[in-house]
Amino acid sequence: MLQQGLIGIRARVLLVSVLVALAVTVRAQDEPKFHIDPYWPKPLPNRWIIGQIGGMAVDSHDHVWVLQRPGTLTNDERGAALTPPVSKCCLPAPPVLEFDADGNLLQAWGGPGTGYDWPRNEHGIFVDSRDRVWIGGNDKDADDQVLEFTRDGHFLMQIGKASTTEGSNSHAYLGRPALAVVDESANELYVADGYRNKRIVVFDASSGEYKRHWGAYGKPPEDADPGPYDPAAPRATQFRNPVHCVRIAHDGLVYVCDRTNDRLQVFHKDGTFVTEFVLEPSTRGAGSVWDIALSEDPEQKYLYVADGTNNEIHILLRKTGESLGSFGRPGRYAGEFHWVHAIAIDSKGNLYTGDVDTGKRAQKFLRVRE
Repeated sequence: MLQQGLIGIRARVLLVSVLVALAVTVRAQDEPKFHIDPYWPKPLPNRWIIGQIGGMAVDSHDHVWVLQRPGTLTNDERGAALTPPVSKCCLPAPPVLEFDADGNLLQAWGGPGTGYDWPRNEHGIFVDSRDRVWIGGNDKDADDQVLEFTRDGHFLMQIGKASTTEGSNSHAYLGRPALAVVDESANELYVADGYRNKRIVVFDASSGEYKRHWGAYGKPPEDADPGPYDPAAPRATQFRNPVHCVRIAHDGLVYVCDRTNDRLQVFHKDGTFVTEFVLEPSTRGAGSVWDIALSEDPEQKYLYVADGTNNEIHILLRKTGESLGSFGRPGRYAGEFHWVHAIAIDSKGNLYTGDVDTGKRAQKFLRVRE
C-alpha cells in the first residue's frame, strides 16, 4: 500500500510538472515576437537629415507618419545649412514626413505659416480616419496649442494659443500638450495635456469646443508640484508631468501614460477610472511609460509600451496588465534604443518607434508569425 501511495504521489507530481511546462510553453508562444528591419526607412532625398522624433503615427492606409524636430539638429549635423556651409551634408528635413510601409518617402511638409502657431518643439502626431493630421508641442515657453491639417499640410484649425495657459482646469487653453487623438465614434479629440497641465481634456473634433477633462483616478486635476517620484512612497493621487500619451481602444477604454509615475491609467470615456498598471516601478528620472500602441487584432489583446528610460518595449496583456516580456536595450545598433519616445503600429502588427535626445532615429520592427 505504501508503495502504491508513493507511485500515486509521483504520478500527481509528474502531471503537475507537465501542466506547468505546458503553461509556460503556451505563454512563450503567446508572446508576440519582432525583429528589426534595418533598411527602414530608406535614405532621405535632398541631403535631408532628421532630428529628435516628436511623434509617430500610422494612418488607415498603413502609411507611417514621423514628426521630427529640425531645431534639435546640431551645427555639425546641419553643416550644409550654415552660412557659409561647413560641409556637403546635411539640411534639416521638414517636420512632417510621410512614408509607405517599405520606407519610401511620400511627402514632407510643415513649419511656420499664416494663421497658426507652429510649435517650437514638435510633440505628438495622429492621423484620423479622414486623413486629418493632428500635431502638438511641448516647448516650455511657447507651445500651448494643438493644430489640425489636411494630409498635404493645409491648415484647418488650432485649439489653444501659443504662450497662453490657465492651468489644468481651463476650458479655453492648453498647457504644453503632448498628444491629441480622435475618437472616431464620437467625433471627439482627446488631448494628453501634458507637460505643463496634468490632465486629459476632450474637445469636439470638428469645432474645437471644450467638452470635459479629468486628472488621475478621474479626479479634478491639481497643478501643485508633488515633488520627484519616489518608488517607496504611496502612489500619487495626481498625474505627474508629463501626461505623455492618450490612446483609445476599440472597446472604448482610454489609456493614459502617466510617465514619471511609472504607470498607465485606464478610464471610460467620461473620465471614470477603471484600473491602473504599474510598470517597472523602481524607475526614476523620466519614468517608464512613454507611449502605448494597441495590438492590431480586433480585440487588441496586447499593449506595447515604449519605455524611454530603460530603453525597451514592454509587451503587456491588455486585459490584466500582466507583463509577457520585452525587447530592446540601450544602444546605437539597429534594434536598440536611446530614449525611445514614440511608438505606432500598422494593420499587420509591425511596430514603428522614434527616439529623442541624441537618438534621432525612426525604426521598424517586423512582427514574426511562427
